[in-house]
Amino acid sequence: MAFKINDQCVNCGTCEPDCPVGAISEQNDKRVIDADKCISCGSCAAECPAEAIIEE
Repeated sequence: MAFKINDQCVNCGTCEPDCPVGAISEQNDKRVIDADKCISCGSCAAECPAEAIIEE
């Protein structure tokens, strides 16, 4: 199950370098997770200071 970034995202970018497969990118002034690349490891969710990353 892939992770998703919700509307609580403040676009700080903390999650992006923690993704081991490069599934996170910036689009329209917020971060998004490519569900096809996400391996559901949870690294991004653990680092998110806004707790904006949830399992879909």
